[in-house]
Amino acid sequence: MAKISLTVNGKKVSAEVEGRTLLVQVLREKLGMTGTHVGCDTSQCGACVVHVDGKSVKSCTMLAAQADGTSVTTIEGLANGNELHPMQAAFKEHHGLQCGFCTPGMVMSAIELAKRNSNPSEHDVREWLEGNICRCTGYHNIVKAVQAGAQAMAAAK
Repeated sequence: MAKISLTVNGKKVSAEVEGRTLLVQVLREKLGMTGTHVGCDTSQCGACVVHVDGKSVKSCTMLAAQADGTSVTTIEGLANGNELHPMQAAFKEHHGLQCGFCTPGMVMSAIELAKRNSNPSEHDVREWLEGNICRCTGYHNIVKAVQAGAQAMAAAK
């Protein structure tokens, strides 16, 4: 067992982990961050996306030890109290979710896209979200939500 220390949603935390422990396991099982979902265990669905040092990462394929010393943001760390992050608000407003299982990963991925491109085209959004699967096929509204969220994020700067 090794001890890792990281900052999760602005709070310093530490955990004892085995070498094979995945970041998603630490987030969900040790820290109670259950908004990060496990959908496939093979890095294909994107339900487990979090930000590690500001970059989108599929936490089901990153070892917890690799996150030692990093800053991790999960879906739980986006809202400011009762005020949703602009991307979360856009997903709500534009009905960018159906069952909601893929939504945390979609939102986390979309935020990184919006930081890189404040006015993404439909093609840009669809290409960026290739690694995120919605089994409810809600992509039309997801694309609209990401575009609106990107514009709202740009306006909030």
